[in-house]
Amino acid sequence: MKRLLFACFAATLSLGAHAQAWPAKPIRIVIPFVAGGSSDIVGRAIASKFQELLGQPAVVENKPGANGAIAAEFVAKSPPDGYTVLVGSIGVFSINSALFKDLRYDPVRDFAPISLAVTTPNVLITKPTLAAKSVKELVDADKNGKLSYCSSGTGSSDHLTAELLRQITGGSAIHVPYRGGAACQTDIMGNQVDYSFQNLGAVTNYIKGGRMKALAVTAKTRHPQLPDVPTIVEAGFPDVVVTSWQAAAAPAKTPREIVARLNDATVKALRSPEVRERMNQIGFDVVASSADEFGKFMREEVERWTRVVQKGGIKPD
Repeated sequence: MKRLLFACFAATLSLGAHAQAWPAKPIRIVIPFVAGGSSDIVGRAIASKFQELLGQPAVVENKPGANGAIAAEFVAKSPPDGYTVLVGSIGVFSINSALFKDLRYDPVRDFAPISLAVTTPNVLITKPTLAAKSVKELVDADKNGKLSYCSSGTGSSDHLTAELLRQITGGSAIHVPYRGGAACQTDIMGNQVDYSFQNLGAVTNYIKGGRMKALAVTAKTRHPQLPDVPTIVEAGFPDVVVTSWQAAAAPAKTPREIVARLNDATVKALRSPEVRERMNQIGFDVVASSADEFGKFMREEVERWTRVVQKGGIKPD
């Protein structure tokens, strides 16, 4: 018994010493998608401040594939020493676990949350020639006839937002999945598809240019970039408040002291004037939450999208 207690005590001292010495080498930030996407932009913005804030640089590594699952599994199985961090999306941290039965990581079990970094609402957009001028008119048209909506892919945030609205209203719109949001937006502007939910930053200029119509933003309050567009709450659908988001996490069992320091550096990076301005330019709102806040939020998001996927019988392509 004494040996066991001594071993536990020694292990505790070792972890404490390790946390005090950390970081002693560069920190790897793993991005689950190709360079230039939202996760990449957010991850590199955070990484740009680590030398200043932690005394060690951050090295960004893109590991795309399998809807972000390759990178997520890699980080989940990395040593929990604070030197490997995942910066990923709503899909990686919540939707994948609902969509894929053979997923080789569990977002709640296998990660130590660091921070919910940024969020952005979706915008309900329609083709220019669609008669509906409000969410209510769109919902009524969907019940009375066959509408179509596009998304950036099956199981994407924009797809599940539309599916959530359909489940609430009993709509019958046909889903047209694309490989990415750009093609979907092009066909909306070309009057080939009736409507879609797209990230605010991706469509703001098209809306302001009159190339598509905006009926609502999926937020609780109006967004400063589209102040004349009502919220989904104003339209009478408070359960369709949805944000697309990016967050940071480390492997589970990373010492709390190290997670706390990663959180502090991440929050300070995101709240720096230049990073905040960069995020705002691309339609992201900086959250920079605590680790506990992100952990709670992630669990709620996993539960929410699991219900939507199961009720809709949604299967990956």
